Amino acid sequence: MLQRILVVFFLIAGKGLLAQQATLEIQGTAPHLFLLHSVQPKESLYSLSRTYNVAPKALALYNNLRIETGLDIGQNIKIPLDKNNFVQSEKISGMGLIPVYHTVTEKETLYRLGLNYNKVSLANIKQWNHLSSDGISAGTSLIVGYLKVDKSQSTLAQDNVEPVVKKVTPPAEVPHTEKVETPKTEVAKKPEISSEKSVVQEEKAVKPVEEKVATNKAPSHSTIDFKGGFFKKIFDEQSGDKASDAGTGGIFKSTSGWQDGKYYCFNNNATPGTIIKINNPATNKSIYAKVLDSNPELKQNEGLLVIISNAAAEELGVSENFNCEISFIK
Repeated sequence: MLQRILVVFFLIAGKGLLAQQATLEIQGTAPHLFLLHSVQPKESLYSLSRTYNVAPKALALYNNLRIETGLDIGQNIKIPLDKNNFVQSEKISGMGLIPVYHTVTEKETLYRLGLNYNKVSLANIKQWNHLSSDGISAGTSLIVGYLKVDKSQSTLAQDNVEPVVKKVTPPAEVPHTEKVETPKTEVAKKPEISSEKSVVQEEKAVKPVEEKVATNKAPSHSTIDFKGGFFKKIFDEQSGDKASDAGTGGIFKSTSGWQDGKYYCFNNNATPGTIIKINNPATNKSIYAKVLDSNPELKQNEGLLVIISNAAAEELGVSENFNCEISFIK
């Protein structure tokens, strides 16, 4: 009987935790706006950076942490909202837009709320929340902006993400808004992974997979050839001044790329999110990889120009550190 009660308790607690993480509640006032995230098992600064579209170094600095420091379950991490990941417009193409809410307090007005959040116009707030008047009541959750994320990387994003608005219809005799249930954004379930400090996260079909950065040999797989990989077309369409460099490449373990040719890498020169071309002069083969971040500051990565996933290494024909040439848009 006691076992059954405990099972029910943990099921309810788990559902409550998911609901808490699914609704994004804004904190602070402009220009110091942020979200609070309660760390879940196996999460790291790297995984949070992809979920909320913030660089790992920026997250570490904002929370006075060292980037190589692991996170504790239940630890509160502040997620800064800035021009890179917080927008107050619905007209953003190619990105996932996750609603960010503010819970109205006593005697708070739409005018004051707009001032606190980057002087967002009353018209926008009313449009996002389907308000027909300026009156609002305490306890109502209102959309005040959107978290802008990469649909292919953030666990908050889903296919064809569109801004979510809630219709609030005040009674005719008293101008106020009814409290409505906050929409929930379904969070993708995270698989079990290693807890070592060198773990970093990479995405495959929006479900994150933790990885360990390493320069040892790649696992044994049959030879693959995606003709450079999934990101080749995107690289060819990039415009701007091109830069090139040569040096030593390393390899990290990943489950991505083996089935779809989506290769990822780390590099200190190219901007995260851009696509770079990596050529192996020994085999005259090239692959195209998306930059996740700068090289993790680990001893085994010292002196490396680029670190590629082991699937990318397989197509390049290498299984350990190798000489390479890279090109990218500045």
